[in-house]
Amino acid sequence: MNSIAPVYNEDSGTPARDLNGSLDALAPVFKASGDPMRLEILRVLQRDTFGVLELSQIFEMRQSGMSHHLKVLATAGLLEPQREGNAIFYRRPLQSGTDSLQDVTIHRIFELVDQVVLPVHLSTRIQEIRNQRADQSLAFFARHAEQFREQQELIAAFELYAEPVAELLQQRSELEGWQQILEIGPGEGAFLAELSQLGESVVALDNSKDMLEKARATCDAGSLHNVTLVEGTTDLLRQTHAGHFDLVVANMVLHHVPSPADIFADATALIRPGGSLVISDLCSHDQNWAKANCGDLWLGFEPEELTAWASDAGLETGETLFIGLRNGFQIQVREFRKPD
Repeated sequence: MNSIAPVYNEDSGTPARDLNGSLDALAPVFKASGDPMRLEILRVLQRDTFGVLELSQIFEMRQSGMSHHLKVLATAGLLEPQREGNAIFYRRPLQSGTDSLQDVTIHRIFELVDQVVLPVHLSTRIQEIRNQRADQSLAFFARHAEQFREQQELIAAFELYAEPVAELLQQRSELEGWQQILEIGPGEGAFLAELSQLGESVVALDNSKDMLEKARATCDAGSLHNVTLVEGTTDLLRQTHAGHFDLVVANMVLHHVPSPADIFADATALIRPGGSLVISDLCSHDQNWAKANCGDLWLGFEPEELTAWASDAGLETGETLFIGLRNGFQIQVREFRKPD
């Protein structure tokens, strides 16, 4: 019987892998990444998702030039387009879970560019984009504070996500013994009554003064004396409350914030070792009307996105629950834990 003898590496004597196909796939990866501007684009997209116009603003480049760079990077697998209604945004691909030579090379490139500190001028322009997004969200809530509940319930009634989150927290509270709790984006404060029973003290953080006034009225009506209302953002709070909280909760907040991935990084800093982050938010959808009618900046998220952001921030994934709604939306309830 004829047989094909294995090919051996000269140095190690171990069977060599057939990498012909993989090497063919590597050529466009190295070609696309062999440009300083494209490497800077990859660095800027470490945690953020930006559109062509936003990236053109950040790099002070004409849209046609930026579109060319993005096309080259996307074709090589270094970026992937993400449709948000009528707009296309770009992000770095999530970990595929494979150990193919192409995927390993791509993520090794990411690791290397992430070691480079962003120049001040790029950091400044990125912050300008985030501020523009935040202003857009704040303007919406300022205009519609009186109709907040009605606007939100165009997508999902409060109890549809609040009840599963409350049930999960009640199950965990008996084991965890939470003392300090933070809710990011409490809205009108409807969930604060639940949280006030689970911990010794609760901080409700919101960057909208109008919504905090609504939450204050809710606390007064419910005699929630252990709730403190704070106007601000997570990146500012972490400067004074790092490692302070046992539990951080964010209900239907991520799709309103300028940089969702930053919430995970900030929450990790705010949570003590062994503490938890619980998030409920929309799964990715294509109902663009939510941006104009509900003040959404993002059309939901793939579960893998939240998992990747949590992992990058140093959090471990816990329980996951999906809730399908009759209007076509789907909500994900996610639990993440900071290792001891």
